[in-house]
Amino acid sequence: MVEAVPAKGNVLGSLVPARYILAVMGSIAMAIIYGLKVNLSVAMVAMLNHTAIGQLGEHHADTSSNATASAPQDEVCQGSGGPEMLEDGPFTWSEPLQGTILSCYFWGYFFSQLPGARIAELFSAKWVMLFSVAINIVCTLLTPVMARAHYVAIIAMRIGEGIGGGVTFPAMHVMLAAWAPPNERSIMSAIVYAGTALGSVISMLMAGQLAGNLGWESVFYVMGGLSCAWVILWLWLIQDTPSKQALISLEERELITSQLGTGKETEEKKPPIPWKAVLTSGPFLAILIAHTCSNWGWYMLLIELPFYMKQVLKFNIKENAAVTAIPFFTLWLFSIALSKTLDILRGKGKITTTIARKIGTLFASAVPMVCLLILCYIGCNRAAAVAVMAIGITTIGGMFCGFLSNHIDIAPNYAGTLMAITNTSATLPGIIVPVFVGVMTHGNQTIGAWRVIFFVTIGLYVIEILAYMIFGSGEEQSWNRQAIEPEKTELNSTEKPEHTENTPLNTQIQNE
Repeated sequence: MVEAVPAKGNVLGSLVPARYILAVMGSIAMAIIYGLKVNLSVAMVAMLNHTAIGQLGEHHADTSSNATASAPQDEVCQGSGGPEMLEDGPFTWSEPLQGTILSCYFWGYFFSQLPGARIAELFSAKWVMLFSVAINIVCTLLTPVMARAHYVAIIAMRIGEGIGGGVTFPAMHVMLAAWAPPNERSIMSAIVYAGTALGSVISMLMAGQLAGNLGWESVFYVMGGLSCAWVILWLWLIQDTPSKQALISLEERELITSQLGTGKETEEKKPPIPWKAVLTSGPFLAILIAHTCSNWGWYMLLIELPFYMKQVLKFNIKENAAVTAIPFFTLWLFSIALSKTLDILRGKGKITTTIARKIGTLFASAVPMVCLLILCYIGCNRAAAVAVMAIGITTIGGMFCGFLSNHIDIAPNYAGTLMAITNTSATLPGIIVPVFVGVMTHGNQTIGAWRVIFFVTIGLYVIEILAYMIFGSGEEQSWNRQAIEPEKTELNSTEKPEHTENTPLNTQIQNE
């Protein structure tokens, strides 16, 4: 492929750093993916016929020996006193079926990640991201029609969205590995992945207002339609690597390639994956455990929080959307601020990359764990519960500059594949959580039932903290370059035998 040359007098490439155009566009892509994922969690509250489902629940309670008897009456909270303005929707899906519909997104998500990662690494991460967003837009626009046809049809749409969503993190990791200088890796990763929170907050606010005022179908038509503009901008503005980008200054291209120790020649190398070294690496396994356990709490709050607000704290649809969405906005702000702070401290030599990753991960796990413990015993105090949940969700933003950026540190050559492996494992909570919550709350929508759910989440946070604090590392691993360096040694036998130890990337990491 012919190397792209910056256009003479290129205003965009000269005034706006191309790497931050990539970061912002990646963040918008993540916002779209997560916005189109979580909108169903809010819209479903308006889609369901709660009266009919409640009557089925009462029948279940009458015929079951312990469905509601085990829950003390004082564990049922009272609403704010205002009338529920939302009319019942057309669907009488039971709690277990609701959980299945929400969780089936992760069936497609689970199986698409490894294939998507290798396609991104071997061919083009840019086109993988384009596919991801495009299939989500199409499936979202078709959701109202498919939902009315049959619940199996909406399940198919959710699986399609999951297939697209599954390749986003691996593809963006490949692009960040090629575009982010080491001393800007935290902030660029945070900008990109914090889009998940921004998309969540926008989606929840929009979905609540659209469902409450224009009907639940408008949630999917409006949000899917608005997302189409991104596709055009992505095709125009983004390339896989600095060497292929025309909208970039020569100075920025040299800055990126020199700090990463890459160029056209190294970009074209496609090293095989050292599977044994990867799967026996302590730092990688620490990321795997942290990612999996953290995602249980992430999906618990992302997918199930609207139902907790509805079932336990008795918020109506508009209150539900606003109260659920606001903490995701503060999460976005917190993640950007923390990432920038850690990058500054690393640049000044105050902390190492390892310490920076552990600080971010600790914020994302220890604080939400304490907040969930408080929530277990705070009862029906709605104001206090909202405040505690807001703090817990906000600090989850530490994961973007914590373990979620760590794959690129330890092995930038395989960043997409490593992300695919850990994110595949971390998808299991996304499949299990909605079904687990649906079963636990079926006919028993009380604080007692949710307390059990929260304690399971707390236990997984403890495992995450112990594993990552003990085994986590921000240092590049020796196996990252084993497949590339022997070739250089054969061709240049007079070069120093310790060439791997002196690459620009490794030198930069060591200096940090």
